[in-house]
Amino acid sequence: MRAPPSLRVASLSGSLSSVAKSRTPRLLLFRMASTTGSSWGLKDSSLIKNQGFIGGQWVDAKDGGKITVTNPANDEVLGTVPEMGLEETKEAIEAAAEAFKSWSKTTAKQRHDIMMKFYALMQENTEDLARIITLENGKGLVEAKGEHAYSSSFIEWFAEEAVRTYGEVIPSPFPQIRNVVVKQPIGASILTPWNFPSAMITRKLGAALAAGCTTVIKPPPETPFSALALAELASRAGVPPGVINLVPTQKNVSDVGREMCENKIVKKVSFTGSTPVAKMLYGMAASTLKKVSIEAGGNAPFIVFADADVDAAVEGAIACKFRGSGQTCVCANRIYVQSSAYADFASKLADRVAQFKVGDGLEEKTTHGPLIHDKAIEKVTRHVDDAISRGAQVLIGGKRLERPGHFYAPTVLSDVPPDALINDEETFGPVAAIVKFETEEEVLKMANNTDVGLAGYFYSRDVGRVWRVAEALEVGMVGTNTGLISQAVIPFGGVKESGLGREGSHGIDEYMNTKFIAFGGL
Repeated sequence: MRAPPSLRVASLSGSLSSVAKSRTPRLLLFRMASTTGSSWGLKDSSLIKNQGFIGGQWVDAKDGGKITVTNPANDEVLGTVPEMGLEETKEAIEAAAEAFKSWSKTTAKQRHDIMMKFYALMQENTEDLARIITLENGKGLVEAKGEHAYSSSFIEWFAEEAVRTYGEVIPSPFPQIRNVVVKQPIGASILTPWNFPSAMITRKLGAALAAGCTTVIKPPPETPFSALALAELASRAGVPPGVINLVPTQKNVSDVGREMCENKIVKKVSFTGSTPVAKMLYGMAASTLKKVSIEAGGNAPFIVFADADVDAAVEGAIACKFRGSGQTCVCANRIYVQSSAYADFASKLADRVAQFKVGDGLEEKTTHGPLIHDKAIEKVTRHVDDAISRGAQVLIGGKRLERPGHFYAPTVLSDVPPDALINDEETFGPVAAIVKFETEEEVLKMANNTDVGLAGYFYSRDVGRVWRVAEALEVGMVGTNTGLISQAVIPFGGVKESGLGREGSHGIDEYMNTKFIAFGGL
């Protein structure tokens, strides 16, 4: 979810500009039918939408502007979506405000039933939705199906949470007063990144719908088609017009983001992306003291103690570090291995990475796809070159793959010094940088020596150490003897400059105000 801050294309989605690619997209003849979806190989081509969604209507940009979306595996043009701006954003906010009058008054059971229809439609269209993810994001089809399962789980979870937005009665010290607490929905703006085109939408949207909120969503310009397909299915499920609005933008991202944060009608902003952009949005939202939830930058430590099951730690590192070709917010960024286990772990990790099959996500044997664009390649290259210049050794990989698209070889670096750039910045790419440590105290100091704190992982079979380290890591989420932590049912979020608020299990409260009512005269 993180790339260096940019005030261009996706500064408000935590990613880099897809316009600034060094290669010119090739518009092939068989892609010309992309406006109907027939060239995507979908069972239901009507899921491909080339328009924005405002007030229940599919609409173009008023000035006719277009955003070109390409497949990162080969640079081929997939299609276009509207380049919307300030005027369309204001219309979307007004449409959401109008729909809020009725949607916020629906019963929790009504919202539950509609959301379960939405979930059922997502399940029915698994193959198509996964294929859309792969085509616009690049991740392998198996992994895309995994994201789809994760994405749909949020709709299912929050459908069930809708009927559990309990209030409470507080005993009063005065006999004639009854104290009642209720929870009420608020209208929300949602800004999401490209690395999970579907799941980052539903993690926020599911909570908002369940709470009774209406929404305006700015999908990422790199991967807008997943969001648009979800809006189509939500509409089919019975979500009323105006409850979900999508405003694609690229060139106008600053204006759109500012309006979503500063418009007085909007009462809540939810953002996933880079820390610098999060700070900028937080400042904008402060102008009207909106509720804000932010999941920003990460720099996750992954610690392997000498008493760990090394084989299990290697598998955990594979799952954690290389999922999405390293383009996940919670993936391991700094791998610390205790000296006596260091050689064994490094060798086994390199052997496993050597088995990866890098390629187009639609190819059956592909295990790892491309990076999102050339700017991502440039950052990975910079980190690897810096580590090598400081004495790191390349065990495998270490270079861009010479082929169409944006591919970097899955890489394992050993003997990485603690002061290497890769230990200071989030890489967001397929590079496992292994640092040696001696003591628990030493590694905790290194692990916590960062301004961010989203996730952290460690492997140990010492029960006492498990508790000590889990409590000592300055992060919002800890994986102990596991490299996978993401689930719909957990409170997802970080500490320090990784953000504030929680999504997932506790996320519905982020979209509601708590109101106290004193009933007197009894």
